[in-house]
Amino acid sequence: MNVLSGLSLEEIENIVLGLGGSKFRARQIHNWIYLKSVSSIDEMTDLSLKFRQELNSVAKVSDVKIKVKQVSNDGTIKYLLEYPDKQCVETVLMRFDNRANLTACVSSQVGCAVNCSFCATGKRGFIRNLDYKEIIEQVLTIQRDTGLKVTNIVFMGQGEPLLNLDNVLKAAHIFNESFQIGARRLTISTSGIIPGIEKLSDIDLQSTLAISLHAPNHNIRKQLMKIEEKYPMDKLHNALKNYIDKTGRRITIEYLLIKDLNDTAQSAKELGIYLKDLKCNINLIPYNPTEKNDYKRPDATSIMKFKYLLEHMGKKVTVRLERGADIDAACGQLRGRVLKAD
Repeated sequence: MNVLSGLSLEEIENIVLGLGGSKFRARQIHNWIYLKSVSSIDEMTDLSLKFRQELNSVAKVSDVKIKVKQVSNDGTIKYLLEYPDKQCVETVLMRFDNRANLTACVSSQVGCAVNCSFCATGKRGFIRNLDYKEIIEQVLTIQRDTGLKVTNIVFMGQGEPLLNLDNVLKAAHIFNESFQIGARRLTISTSGIIPGIEKLSDIDLQSTLAISLHAPNHNIRKQLMKIEEKYPMDKLHNALKNYIDKTGRRITIEYLLIKDLNDTAQSAKELGIYLKDLKCNINLIPYNPTEKNDYKRPDATSIMKFKYLLEHMGKKVTVRLERGADIDAACGQLRGRVLKAD
């Protein structure tokens, strides 16, 4: 049985032509899936009843189930999705007051091999990569369930996107082409996988590259992120400089603020020096509590002081607006209580 979600127009054409249909019919089906987000073939009402019956005999729209759905007080929605092999991932829809944008935070792997000390996902370990269709299904599921059109996508859910780069890039292409989401509305995040960054440097990709840095120096980053041992900050800096020089694009630096660890004035100064020659925006993320560590969130005064010090050094800095913390949907919280309760 063919699953239509995630297929290219050409792949849908092959199925339709095999049933004696036309390329025009394939285009209709393609639009029903990606632009209208239908849940079933029977909803494709501009196809004849006979053709829908024939198509139902060889295909279905989706094989992904919503296992758990949680809605935050701020309107954020977190989904626990189950794939046919019974593996589950979480994906999040974020809404922001007074903005038309609807952002989907998608996962790229089941579990994660990077195992950062502050992140709930890594505690599960690495299970497997998601293929590009499974990544696409996350956004389609959101759109089917809510009836809303996702406008922005961030690869910041479970997993390390650059350790599954081929599938991430194929998904990004389909988001751009089939969903008609502009490439600049796509953000690919990484903990600092240098070979992946080098590959992105050679691709004409207009999407934003976000680096989960989270530390001002090697020793603190090694404490927070084991990946620092394999791809240390000095080599990462060189890779980022090369990426910026080759692409001409500004990167985003993600920096998790943890009380009394990396939120000090000294840390801000070291971070500013490290980023001095990199064309970047800095996104500060106040720590969101997870189980199994003793990290604490800094107070508002410390956050704003850290922001001021970086701005004084000439950097553009924002503090991430927290969404979904009450349902463990905020940064670093995915794969928390819900999955363990199953």
